[in-house]
Amino acid sequence: MEKNDYRNDTAVFGSEEMLQPAPADKLPMHGTRPEVAYQMVKDETFAQTQPRLNLATFVTTYMDPFATRLMNEAISINYIDETEYPRVAVMSAKCINIMANLWNTPEQSKWKTGALAIGSSEACMLGGVAAWLRWRERREAQGKPYDKPNFVISTGYQVVWEKFADLWQIEMRTIPLSREHPTLDAQAVIAKCDENTICVVPIQGVTWTGLNDDVEAIDKALDEYNARTGYDIPIHVDAASGGFILPFINPEKRWDFRLKWVLSISTSGHKYGLVYPGLGWVVWKDKKYLPGKMSFSVNYLGADITQVGLNFSRPAAQILGQYYQFIRLGYEGYKQVQSNSMEIARYLHDEIGKMPQFANYCDEVVNPLFIWHMCKDYAPTARWTLYDLQDKLKQNGWMVPAYSMPKDIEEMVVMRIVVRQGFSRDMADMLLDDMRAAITELERLEYPTPSRLAQDRNEKVNGSVFTHTGHKREKQH
Repeated sequence: MEKNDYRNDTAVFGSEEMLQPAPADKLPMHGTRPEVAYQMVKDETFAQTQPRLNLATFVTTYMDPFATRLMNEAISINYIDETEYPRVAVMSAKCINIMANLWNTPEQSKWKTGALAIGSSEACMLGGVAAWLRWRERREAQGKPYDKPNFVISTGYQVVWEKFADLWQIEMRTIPLSREHPTLDAQAVIAKCDENTICVVPIQGVTWTGLNDDVEAIDKALDEYNARTGYDIPIHVDAASGGFILPFINPEKRWDFRLKWVLSISTSGHKYGLVYPGLGWVVWKDKKYLPGKMSFSVNYLGADITQVGLNFSRPAAQILGQYYQFIRLGYEGYKQVQSNSMEIARYLHDEIGKMPQFANYCDEVVNPLFIWHMCKDYAPTARWTLYDLQDKLKQNGWMVPAYSMPKDIEEMVVMRIVVRQGFSRDMADMLLDDMRAAITELERLEYPTPSRLAQDRNEKVNGSVFTHTGHKREKQH
């Protein structure tokens, strides 16, 4: 039989292709039946953690069948082709309106000022670039040098801000987190500012800790500083997670456009916006804060199209998914989903805090995520580390990350849980049972694990011995 004379009645696992390794470096000479190709690709993913058991990721891993169907039906649509798909562009503008009003925009125009992004990283970049261009234009108008821009942020930043600093050659002035100041300290911010500061970037939903920077305190400190110096240093709020949490869980909290110096906010639609991965948003307080240089026009798609963004072609399906969620859930629906996630996070926080081996990093849960570490009395004698617990949980399908904290408190090792839509109380109990079983097994160890030995060697090399809480203890001789 010729290679291309496929027998459609042959079972997938009875096919010749199942006896061959999947291509790794060269395109196969001949094609494969679609059901066989599907199975080969599907099989490669079996060893992975199931998305809803991945408590490391912030991105949405569950949407209802109608949302999934709607997005699948739009998978071939390229958002940038606005001439061919004008209603998708209008839908995107509607989403920007909804978010701008959710964040208490003062802008009075029918269509609020914002932009679509592939994720919160691109949205952060756009907010940062806008602040940089505004600062540069102001310096040029004043006849002052504009070659040494900087911005101020805590060491709890997500990696996009490091990329922003490197790619645009802007100094990133970081303020260390500590047990005394677990969030961005307003007075420390002012100490870092000068005439070259393009913006301050507080975070709502810090990736490392789950905490929120006090934007209101920073805004007040900046207002006094700007009045005293004559500067106009603004705030860009990185609300990748908190932008879709605070308006529903704590709507009275002032962190958004109600504050004078907050000129832009970025968020992730594919995190607590409850949409599958590939979506971010940035909104400006007014059109005047979006520099004209950031809008690019082309006419090679059949009409003049003006676009703000680093990426050009981008999927439209996520926009449909976001608009669907806004219609499907409404304010009360979002509030219920986020409240449930908060309640489950608080439940896990309390239960893990009761375990004698652990201590929670903070007493309060302000977003549906939290971190914990080994107790200072338990850590020195443990034969295992949190990295070992991560590996044990992974054997049961869970992904609960262990990691060291940012610079200046990097000796502290923590674990984090992110609770999202699709994670139930019953799943939380299953996780806790698996944690207790894993800890029991680890405590039976007769000898230290490799990660524990490596940690001890590292402590000796550095000349000090630290517990997981970051407090020094006496060396054991």
